Amino acid sequence: MSYVLGIDGGGTKTVCVLMDDTAKVLGHGIGGASNYQSVGVEAAIQSIHSAIYKAVNEALKSTEAITIKAICLGLAGVGRPADIKIIQGVVQELQRSNWLPILWDIQPSNIIICHDALIALVGGIGDDVGIVVAAGTGSIVFGRNQQGETHRVGGWGYILGDEGSAYKIAVSGMQAALKSYDGREILTSLVDSFKRHLGLENIQDLIEVVYRRGWGVKEISSLAQIVDLAAASGDELANTIINDAVEELVKATSTVINKIFNNNSNIEIVTVGSVWQGKSQIQERFAASIFQDFPLAKVISPRYEPAYGAGLLAIKGL
Repeated sequence: MSYVLGIDGGGTKTVCVLMDDTAKVLGHGIGGASNYQSVGVEAAIQSIHSAIYKAVNEALKSTEAITIKAICLGLAGVGRPADIKIIQGVVQELQRSNWLPILWDIQPSNIIICHDALIALVGGIGDDVGIVVAAGTGSIVFGRNQQGETHRVGGWGYILGDEGSAYKIAVSGMQAALKSYDGREILTSLVDSFKRHLGLENIQDLIEVVYRRGWGVKEISSLAQIVDLAAASGDELANTIINDAVEELVKATSTVINKIFNNNSNIEIVTVGSVWQGKSQIQERFAASIFQDFPLAKVISPRYEPAYGAGLLAIKGL
């Protein structure tokens, strides 16, 4: 029996699954952040170590000896040759570790390092053909066709892109509330919703929250839920913001379809990320819009997690 490791490494946590070559998950572990560009190489190594160690210990409850034959690491922000070289060094460091109760027998060709969008696609669909529309703190659309051709749209970060993301929805919501307060926009429940959620006496105090508390992208992104709930309750401005987000995600997805797929193809499109978990039926709006232009396309929720997708890619490389 051959065993593989699938790793999903991000800016918040690292998830590892240990699978056999039949795609059965034997162990699952979670570690800290492993985006080396934000936490550093040493911290990334420790997080990956931790996630693997937990997955291995769980697997050892049902099997006596584990020899790892392949590993796939899907990591945020990995795309340049320099990034891949650094992660190859991380894998070499892992194989030199003597505190992991496993044996390593990995050929260089069985070390797969890829962008996290690919493992989200493979995990979400259960196959490496299709499209993933990721809309969480940021946003990116990534597709791969039967010929192995890939295309991505977005993923340029909160300043240069991330249309349809939680961050953009949150910022648009706060802007709408302030415009309404000024009298530049129609009345909106967002004014009271932001005040209540943040414990503000006046909507003007958003200035203190955003500019003086040192809030970053993640903290601001968490406010997207305020806009989502207002939209679900029928607020006109909130619904405009949600519809704008849907339109951007549809445009990005359509671009990928037109680039690498036949327009009449039977394509599965998986939606991943916090934006799709809201109450305003954003996935239904997205699916309805996609169906108008691509009636054979099917919008689905994830079948498996990204780390499982990494494991499937590792198995495919055996």
